[in-house]
Amino acid sequence: MRTFLSKLLDSARKYTIMDYVFFKITLISLGILLGTYFSKFFSSHTLLLWIIFAVSYIYIIYKTIKHMD
Repeated sequence: MRTFLSKLLDSARKYTIMDYVFFKITLISLGILLGTYFSKFFSSHTLLLWIIFAVSYIYIIYKTIKHMD
């Protein structure tokens, strides 16, 4: 487990600015999605928010795994 966490931290050190942009988009869209279920304001945009979250999440996971080698 410690080796896995070390590899994750090493790969995060190799992130570019765009990687951090996608990471922030992931976190923001997740927050909005959580807010969607508690507010009617975003309820008509739920599908779009899920798509934004999924794409940015897949990207950041891909970049993390790619740098683990």
